[in-house]
Formats: sequence, structure tokens, C-alpha cells
Amino acid sequence: MLLHHLSFSVADLTRSTVFYDAVLGALGGERVFTGDTAAGYGEPGGGEKFAIKRRCDAISIPSAGFHLAFRARGPADVDAFYAAALATGGRDNGAPGLRPEYGATYYAAFVIDPDGYELEVVANGVD
Repeated sequence: MLLHHLSFSVADLTRSTVFYDAVLGALGGERVFTGDTAAGYGEPGGGEKFAIKRRCDAISIPSAGFHLAFRARGPADVDAFYAAALATGGRDNGAPGLRPEYGATYYAAFVIDPDGYELEVVANGVD
């Protein structure tokens, strides 16, 4: 089974679009739609693969162990994603670097978005 798209509930749509515009832009992604209560992201010229949706009530962040991993084109994208995250309200959860426990060429970084979602960005096949 292949994933079609994924959505997160967010407390503040403006804050979250600033964050995701920056981090997904660092990976070559873009906002593909914006509405009053939601925004969607994907590759240029493509459809939505990831969406954020404003919730007025309390949002529920998944428990430890859940995270969303974004694919990077290479280490420079990982570094740019991480820097953009920290500059737009994200928190460090693991600086960019090789993760030999996942593979000899697994280069990744980990952040927590402004609502508390755990995110990873990874480039495989790094020399």
C-alpha cells in the first residue's frame, strides 16, 4: 500500500504555514493550496501530499514513536531543512549528521514542529 497523503491538525495555521513553507521549500516542495482553514504541500506542479488543518479545539499529538520523515535530495537539503526549522519556531531533536545505526549512508536530522509533531528529514546514499 502506498501513501496518498497525510494531514496534521495545527493550532495556528499562519504560524504553521510559515514553518512548513520554509522547511518544505528547503526540500524543493511548495504550498500547492491555501484555504481559510487548511494548506497543502507537494512537489512543484503536483498535487497535495501533506496538509495542515487548523483546529479550534485541542489538537492531539501522537505519542512517542510516531514521526513523519521527509525525503531530501542530499545532505545540503537536510542541513537547510534543519536550519529553516529552527529559524521558524521548530525545536532541535537531533542535529544533521550520519546515522550509522540506520545505515552507513543514512544522513538525517530531527526536529519538533511548533505544535509538537516529531519530524525527520533524511537523505540516503550519502558518501
